[in-house]
Amino acid sequence: MASSRSQSANGSGSGVEDDAVTQGRKLLDREIALGLDFIPEAGALQAIPSGGAALVSGIDLRITASGAVPSRPVAASSGTNPVTVAAKGERPVVEEIPEALVEPGLHDAASISEIRDVLGDCQRCKLCESRTNIVFGVGDEHAEIMFVGEGPGADEDAQGIPFVGRAGKLLTDIIEKGMGIKREQVYIANVVKCRPPQNRNPEPDELVACEPFIAKQIAVIRPRVIVTLGKVPTQALLQNRVAISKQRGVWHSYRGVPLMPTFHPAYLLRNPAEKRTVWADIQKVMAKLGIERPTKR
Repeated sequence: MASSRSQSANGSGSGVEDDAVTQGRKLLDREIALGLDFIPEAGALQAIPSGGAALVSGIDLRITASGAVPSRPVAASSGTNPVTVAAKGERPVVEEIPEALVEPGLHDAASISEIRDVLGDCQRCKLCESRTNIVFGVGDEHAEIMFVGEGPGADEDAQGIPFVGRAGKLLTDIIEKGMGIKREQVYIANVVKCRPPQNRNPEPDELVACEPFIAKQIAVIRPRVIVTLGKVPTQALLQNRVAISKQRGVWHSYRGVPLMPTFHPAYLLRNPAEKRTVWADIQKVMAKLGIERPTKR
């Protein structure tokens, strides 16, 4: 952490270090609070008992459940586009999570493989107890488009690859048949790397534990556009509690990267009529990136 490298005028460094640690804990407290707040079912901060310990990125932090925490504002849902994208071939500058919130090894990681090495045989949350495989991510490390889902399902947990089941096949069709590009040309990941039991939604502490890793993946890849698939990843990255139906189809920004929320492919399997809605969202992504719709043969 930055505090270990700071020194005071008399050479002891203790005052500066204490201030840095205090600031780091405040940032962690805020991050956890927001992480709990954007999941309505969590009941604000009550998901972690008062005085309970939370392990975030290897740091033991004690927090208290003391009232509601305000959510971050979401981008305006007007007809105007609040997010611009860099010229073709250029990448946005991604604002990284503050150094105090991440493990030293993760902060210094400069490639997807280095991020995976830091993740290791992850034991940072309780999802490790029931997983078969860590599902880290797959695709082009230099992709212009990054798709971010919720978490692995049974097929993904078995194979260690994101989006390989029925919903994954539909996502592949959206990418290849709809957008006219190969699945290998994009990058696909989830906001949590291990399967939640019975495919339940990830819980707040699980999202917070994994957040530095999805954030670092985005920072290293520097996609020109992020597409979030469904409520959970959209709320997690934008750190709000707004329904996906009210956020989809509108441009937002994640740490400087244009972000387009849309429905999860699994939702489309249950509601085929909404495929038209997702296609409208994907066309906005294609237009922003200058991707022409493939011609039918």
